Amino acid sequence: MPHIDYFFATLSPYAYLAGDRLEKIAEKHGATITYKPLDIIALFGRTGGTPPKDRHPSRQEYRAQELVRQAKRLEMPFNLKPAHWPTNMAPSSYAVIAAQNAGGGDLGALCQNLLSACWAGEKDIADDAVIKGALSDAGFDPSLADSGLLAGAETYAANLEEAVERGVFGAPFYITDDGQRFWGQDRLDYLDLHLAGQL
Repeated sequence: MPHIDYFFATLSPYAYLAGDRLEKIAEKHGATITYKPLDIIALFGRTGGTPPKDRHPSRQEYRAQELVRQAKRLEMPFNLKPAHWPTNMAPSSYAVIAAQNAGGGDLGALCQNLLSACWAGEKDIADDAVIKGALSDAGFDPSLADSGLLAGAETYAANLEEAVERGVFGAPFYITDDGQRFWGQDRLDYLDLHLAGQL
């Protein structure tokens, strides 16, 4: 059975634009997924990247155009300047980690709930009520937002170290069990083809 390690940030617009395509690809190929939320700003610092706010104006302008274009093409609601961005990614990441450990719900839906809350819903994903609502809507016990803090913090830090070690430098980032790496939601078609043995 193929496996995909999915490195992402709960605040990433590109992870939001991935929608549920990763989960559909995994289902199509009988693949399992491990969700690995991480601190994308720390990852940039460790791998030669630059946070969006510190990029050259031409890069910022292109990013703004490209995000809007991609959202339109994917027919997804999108706010280029959400009210609560940037915000603290750690609490929502801890919730994803706790939910993955606990099981019983839909992890893909949880991630998308959090991402869409920021990029389409004008909500602060660092807010406890928003996190608990996302957990509940995805079939998880909302109390996981409180009970998983310690383990979540440890795994969150470990995910960053693993990402650096395995060549991850952005989000979303997908690594298959045979070591193939795919960066960006616009490479999901390549991941699909690879799992089909066609690429």
